Amino acid sequence: MRKIWKRLRFIIKIRRFIPFLIEFFRSQEVSMLKKMLAILLLSIYAVFPFDIIPDWLGLFGVIDDVAVLLFILQRIVKMAPSHLKNKYDI
Repeated sequence: MRKIWKRLRFIIKIRRFIPFLIEFFRSQEVSMLKKMLAILLLSIYAVFPFDIIPDWLGLFGVIDDVAVLLFILQRIVKMAPSHLKNKYDI
């Protein structure tokens, strides 16, 4: 139950990711390797058009896209320095 609550809280705070990502990529504390990995993950998500659940199934098709995007954002948050996570309360 606790894990589900953490994921729901993560989804609610998604509006904070734009400034977080900007600062993540501008930060000197984040290694270039981590920045390149984040760019690679985001690029793979944007480039490959296939889905687990097709988009023509309505809401269910969108849910898998959101799940993949949240997974990628969670990986980027794990790579970020702790002060950056604390600043945006992520």
